[in-house]
Amino acid sequence: MQQRAKFTRILERSKLSYMRRALDLSNKALGISNPNPPVGAVIVKHGTVVGEGFTGAPGTFHAEKEALKVAGNYARGASLHVTLEPCSHSGRTSPCVDSIIEAGISEVHASIIDPDSRVNGRGVEKLRAAGIKVYMGELADDSSKRMQAHIKLMKTGLPFVTVKFAASLDGKIATSSGESQWITGAEARDIVHSMRGETDSIMVGIGTVLADNPRLTARGEYSPVTGRQPVRVVVDSNCRTPLNSALLFEPGQTVIASNKSGSTCDMPSSVTVERFPGSDGRVDLSGLLRYLGKIPISSVLVEGGSRLTGALFDEGLVDRVVAFLSPSIIGGMNSPSAVSGEGASIISDVIRLSDVEVTNVGDDLLVSGYCLAE
Repeated sequence: MQQRAKFTRILERSKLSYMRRALDLSNKALGISNPNPPVGAVIVKHGTVVGEGFTGAPGTFHAEKEALKVAGNYARGASLHVTLEPCSHSGRTSPCVDSIIEAGISEVHASIIDPDSRVNGRGVEKLRAAGIKVYMGELADDSSKRMQAHIKLMKTGLPFVTVKFAASLDGKIATSSGESQWITGAEARDIVHSMRGETDSIMVGIGTVLADNPRLTARGEYSPVTGRQPVRVVVDSNCRTPLNSALLFEPGQTVIASNKSGSTCDMPSSVTVERFPGSDGRVDLSGLLRYLGKIPISSVLVEGGSRLTGALFDEGLVDRVVAFLSPSIIGGMNSPSAVSGEGASIISDVIRLSDVEVTNVGDDLLVSGYCLAE
């Protein structure tokens, strides 16, 4: 009896290792799979991995089909370990459940249910109706975190918003003269490029464009293998983005979110100008995020400046914070802080983070966490 229990524990650990491998593969889909979620899949037969894959660019194979292609005839009687419930609807490609059934897979281990209304349990039902054993819940917390952008978009229609900033220990993002390059070291900047390579879009305010003239691209080894760059979004109420701005000449799509109509915004034809009229001449940020969600864009990386960041916090639109802190003091009343806006008037109203992680990045500190729901 004890031997059987020991064998069962070993078997369960082995199954979890396959799901961990699937999660590792899903990392490769970040930044390239949109509008599809970043999924990883592993096919195992007699304890040997015979196929694996991850979801590629739109129109290419989903993770399950990629793994089935690699496995070939070895898929018959094998088990499939996948980070998200296989799709049961047709889009650019046919349903994954049909391919799984046709290949003769005997059991499916899916980490979490897909909240997409076109799926949402239907994939599991179809697999079970075909006589395939389906097991749910392995490493569900890890998969939910990996799929956090997809899950939020499916449930709310809004993208997952991450605010990123680099600051001195006293919270300053530039000197009183506006100089900000570079507060943190090269290692921190490398991580930023990897984050850019994994997000669907990058958002900045017009102040950042005017001060830094950023390109807002993922570069070097962090550039997506498909060549696709994140959609660049500039929050620019009065269409002040200079026509010689570096970001206007980079590959990919640029969106100017303004209070003015496109006809009154002098921008190149390659730039999309959308009007989101808000109060006091500002851009309606909630409306902008709803617009991005409809594209669909599932993740937004906000890189400043302090006014935009403060407004997003004030409106409760931030999901996650990634802060790079330099062991330096800038000081000065006129030196801009990482977050402005109205802020909290009493301590009980401050925004607190959960699941906080603190990591050394060269000489800097990386602090990240999730904004607690009100």
